[in-house]
Amino acid sequence: MEERLQMDNGLIAQKIVSVHLKDSALKDVNEASTKQVQALPLNPEPSLEAEPVQGVMEHAGQGDEAGEGPSLRRRGCASGGEPAADGDPGQSSAEHHQLHLSSCHECLELENSTIESVRFASAEDIPELPYDHSSGVEGAADELCPERGGRRVNVSGKAPNILLYVGPSSEEALGRLQQVRSVLSDCVDTDSYTLYHLLEDSALRDPWPDNCLLLVIATREPIPEDIHQKFMAYLSQGGKVLGLSSSFTFGGFQVTSRDMLRNTAQNLVFSKADGSEVRLSVLSSGCVYEEGLTPGRLQGHLENPDKDRMIVHVPFGSRGGEAVLCQVYLELPPSASVVQTQEDFNVLKSSNMRRHEVLKEILTTLGLSCDVRQVPTLTPLYLLLATEEIRDPVMQWIERHVDPEGIITSSKLSLKFMSSYTSEVEISPSSVPVVTNPEAFSSKHFNLDTYRRNLQTSRLGKVILFAEVTSTTMSLLDGLMFEMPQEMGLIAIAGRQTQGKGRGPNAWLSPVGCALFTLLVSVPLRSHLGQRIPFVQHLMSLAVVEAVRSIPEYEEINLRVKWPNDIYYSDLMKIGGVLVNSTLMGETFYILIGCGFNVTNSNPTICINDLIEEHNKEHETGLKPLRADFLIAKAVTVLEKLIDRFQDQGPDGVLPLYYKYWLHSGQRVRLGSAEGPQVSIVGLDDSGFLQVHRKGGEAVTTVHPDGNSFDMLRNLILPKQQ
Repeated sequence: MEERLQMDNGLIAQKIVSVHLKDSALKDVNEASTKQVQALPLNPEPSLEAEPVQGVMEHAGQGDEAGEGPSLRRRGCASGGEPAADGDPGQSSAEHHQLHLSSCHECLELENSTIESVRFASAEDIPELPYDHSSGVEGAADELCPERGGRRVNVSGKAPNILLYVGPSSEEALGRLQQVRSVLSDCVDTDSYTLYHLLEDSALRDPWPDNCLLLVIATREPIPEDIHQKFMAYLSQGGKVLGLSSSFTFGGFQVTSRDMLRNTAQNLVFSKADGSEVRLSVLSSGCVYEEGLTPGRLQGHLENPDKDRMIVHVPFGSRGGEAVLCQVYLELPPSASVVQTQEDFNVLKSSNMRRHEVLKEILTTLGLSCDVRQVPTLTPLYLLLATEEIRDPVMQWIERHVDPEGIITSSKLSLKFMSSYTSEVEISPSSVPVVTNPEAFSSKHFNLDTYRRNLQTSRLGKVILFAEVTSTTMSLLDGLMFEMPQEMGLIAIAGRQTQGKGRGPNAWLSPVGCALFTLLVSVPLRSHLGQRIPFVQHLMSLAVVEAVRSIPEYEEINLRVKWPNDIYYSDLMKIGGVLVNSTLMGETFYILIGCGFNVTNSNPTICINDLIEEHNKEHETGLKPLRADFLIAKAVTVLEKLIDRFQDQGPDGVLPLYYKYWLHSGQRVRLGSAEGPQVSIVGLDDSGFLQVHRKGGEAVTTVHPDGNSFDMLRNLILPKQQ
C-alpha cells in the first residue's frame, strides 16, 4: 500500500481488495474525504445504515500475547473523549487516513459515501457477496454474533453464499441461471442461503472463494483457462462444486459425447451416500464420464448395457474439497423446451419427486442443509362475501350467536370475530380470529373479484372464510355448519395448510399453488343423494375435472377422475383429492367436502398449469394458465349443478359424465395382492361403490371405498391401511 495504510498495534489486515470505480464515483469519494482515499474502512459488526459490500477492506482485532482483551486506540478520531490524534510525531490525520472504529462519526460518514459510490460504480460488475468477518480470528466473531445483516452464517464460518456460474452473459445463460436458481430454491431454505450469479469478470477479479459454500457450474460452454484455474484453486482450499450438465472437469478424466442420448429420457440408477439406490427417469445431456475415476460416495449410471456414468463424486486435495458432477439435467423441469416428446414428459414428471430427492442428497453430501423448512405462521381468517346483498343477514346472524367477547366456540375451535386484527391476538389451530371488515383484506393468492365473477350458484360457496395459512380448512366451519342458514353457503379457503388431511392416516401436502377449500353442503336424508351419500366424493372429483374441461378450448386437458376420490393426470399422477365428512342431524346430512388440487405448483409433482403448458407445446396453442381462485369458484358452481341433477334424476343423471372422465373402464385388476383373484372393473353400483367382475365367474362383486384403496401403479385393489 506504499506506506499509505497505518493501523494500531495488534490490528492485522486480513484482506485488501481493489475495486474499479468510475470517474463519477471517484469524484464522490474525493469530495467526501477531501483527500484521495487511502483505505476504505469496514465495521466489524456492520450497522443497518451501512451494509458491507464487496470491494472494501476487512480488518479484525486481536488481543495481546498475555491473553488480555484487545487494547484499541482511536487514531484521527475526536469522539468519546479520546485523543484526536495519537499517531507518529509529525503526522496528522489529514496526511494519513488511519483505520478507525465504527463509533467514529466522521468515519461512518466516509464509509457510507464510499459504499454508496462503490454500489453505484460497480453494480453491474460486482455481486454483493457478504464477507466472512471472522476470518483470521477462528470464528470468534460468529459465536458472538451468529446473524449478520439479517442472514444466518453457516457453521463453517463462511457467509451462506451459493454462487451460480452459467458462462458468458447471453439470453440463453440468463434462462439457464433462472432454471438453476429455481430448482435450488426448491431444495434449500432460501432464508438460510443466498444465491448469487457469479459473472465471468467477478470470477476472475473478486475474492468470492472466501465466502462461497457451494459453487454451481452450469454451462456447456468451454470454461476459460484462467477461470478454470480459479475454480481449481477454490477446490484446493476445501471448496465444494456442483456441476450441472457442465463441461467442467479436472484430474485427468474426460467427458465423452453420446449423441444418441442427447435430450432423451433415460433410466438412471443413483447410489446415495448410505448405499441405498434411487431409480428414476432423467433427461440426458448427451455426454458421459469416462471410466478410470476413483468413485466417491455418490454415483449415478444409466440402466443400459454400458452402464454409462452420468453422476460422479470426486474428492479433491487434502483440505476436504470435493465435486459432484452430473451429465443429466437435474436442473431442468419436465416441461423444459428441450424435452422432445409427450412420452418423455410423462416419465420425467413421474420421476420429478425423485429428481428433487437426488438433488437434495447431492447438496446434503456437499455440506448444505435441505431440512424441511420452518412451518409457516398461522394467519387470521377473513370473512368475505360472494355478494354484498347477504352482508347484513350474515352480520346479524353473527351478532346473535357470539358471546360477549365476540367468540363462537365449538368442540374443535373458537372463532373470535373482530373488525381488525392486531398481532397481540393469539392464533392457534384451536383459536382463530376472524376479521369482518372487507377493507382490511388483501391477498396475492386469492382475488375476491375473480371468485365472485365465476361463482354462479344459488346457495353454495356464498360466505367465505379465507386464510393465507391455516392448519386445515376441514375444522374452520365446525362451529358454524349446524347453525348458519343453508342459503348462506359456507366455504373455507386457504393459501396454505400446515396439517392438511387425506383419507385415513394420510396427510395432504399443501404448498402455495394448490386450490384448498372445504365446502359445506346440506343434503336432505330422504332424497336421491341423501340415500347415496358415497356419491358425494365422486361428484366433487367430477366437478373439479369438469370445471377445467368445460372451458372452451380446454376440453382436451387430460384430467381424469380415479375411484374413489382422486383427481389424476391421465392414469399417471395424482393431481388432487377429496375428503368427505358427513353428520346426520334429524332429517339432514351436513357434509363437509374437503378438496385440494394442484393448480400452479409444478413441484414436487405436477399441476394443472403443467398440463396446459404441455398442451400448448404439442398443439401449438396459446391457452392461458389458470388461477386457483378461478377454479375453486368454477368447481363449486359445477358441483351445485351436479347435485341438482342427481337429486332430479338419481345416479343415471351424472354417471355418463363420470364415466367419460374416469380411468377404469374395462380395467383389469387384482384383489388384495399381486397373487389375488383377477377382476374386471364394471362401474359404480346404485350406492356409488365399485363393481368388479371376476374372470370366469358370473357374480359381480361390490368394493366399498371406505375399506379399500386403488393402487393405480400396480393395478391392485388393496385393503385400506388402518
